[in-house]
Amino acid sequence: MANVDMKAMFSLTYGMYIVSTNLEGRLNGQIANTVMQITSEPVCVAICINKANLTTEMVLKSGTFSVSVLELDVPMTFIGQFGFKSGRVIDKFENVKYTLAESGNPLIEDWSVAAFDAKVVKSVEMPSHYLFVGEVCEAKYYKDAPLLTYADYHKLKKGKSPKTAPTFGFNAMK
Repeated sequence: MANVDMKAMFSLTYGMYIVSTNLEGRLNGQIANTVMQITSEPVCVAICINKANLTTEMVLKSGTFSVSVLELDVPMTFIGQFGFKSGRVIDKFENVKYTLAESGNPLIEDWSVAAFDAKVVKSVEMPSHYLFVGEVCEAKYYKDAPLLTYADYHKLKKGKSPKTAPTFGFNAMK
């Protein structure tokens, strides 16, 4: 990585999302910044999440995931519930407003502009993460509001990346 200037990588734009799933009635979710639409016919999205996370284990087994698109005004306490605590220890959905998609995955309404649900059609194992491609089965638009970007998360909310985030190395640049 001697030839990789991490500042160049930090110039990529990202949103902030909660990726969730449901495995046999157990809900879990995590903060993610690597979500993108990759096709429009059919509508497919890609997510990338760390192998060490419970959400990843559950998506591998359930074959489905949902994504909630966070708004700029989301409080750090809400982000922290999904980003800095483990679903192995707490119920991340306690006191969170959501509905269930037909798949059973949670579509989070609190602090979300939109949410969608997808069925995994391909997964790619990377050294530290899994890349999941999912066909969108359901989508809901909740409201017009400015979106939280990864840059806003760092600049306005003074947030850091947890060790399992693909952008953990950027913490040292602050």
